[in-house]
Amino acid sequence: MTPAFKLQNHKADWPPENTVFPVARIDLTVIAGDHPFHVSEAKAAQENWKKEIAANPALFDGRMIFQHRLSVSERAVEGEAYITPFSTFLWWRKQKERHGGFHVFAFPVAVSSDGAIIAIRMAQHTANPGQVYCAAGSMDENDIVDGRCDIEGNMRREVMEETGLDLEDAAAESGYYATHTNLSLTLFRIFRFPWTAEEMLERIRAHMLVDEEKEIDGAIAIRSADPAAHHYSSAMPPILAWFFDRQE
Repeated sequence: MTPAFKLQNHKADWPPENTVFPVARIDLTVIAGDHPFHVSEAKAAQENWKKEIAANPALFDGRMIFQHRLSVSERAVEGEAYITPFSTFLWWRKQKERHGGFHVFAFPVAVSSDGAIIAIRMAQHTANPGQVYCAAGSMDENDIVDGRCDIEGNMRREVMEETGLDLEDAAAESGYYATHTNLSLTLFRIFRFPWTAEEMLERIRAHMLVDEEKEIDGAIAIRSADPAAHHYSSAMPPILAWFFDRQE
């Protein structure tokens, strides 16, 4: 890791929150052992988990990649993470003032041939009920290649699972971008598909009929940066503002 690596919770020289900036290089390693936040908050996380599954029995305490250290600049996003129970992450996410870790999410921004962003709305039984964002999911053990996070692999897998679309059918724009808020960093890349928005929505609706997981309850064609148009996740408004400003 580079000397620029930050201590936990210190991000004074990161780019400003809720802005979009290019990222030249991504290097996110996954190391063995237990995340310090998981160790220190295990009891509280399990007590919270009991409440979560009482309210939503469909939740699953899987294992995900949760960052311990993170350095963010236009030059590079570098980090060290541990495989951590989802219940621990959910407890971290609920903190009014988050501390002890960072969440890195990867958004493949799917764009139709007629210029719409195609997003999904999460089903009510998921951990993000009703939220609208680009088809994506937290990185897990399936997304580790040679000890590092495979961002592209995660995006391909999640888009296929949730929508039935294949990123191989799209033309990927060069380069990654990022935005962050409240210790959660979203890395994203633009993928332009050869189909209209309605054609893409129809493909997703067909996939929903046979999808056993039923993670989403709809797909949406977004044609403006209006942050109030849908119940967006916190990462979406900056991306929409940046994307539609580029189109003018």
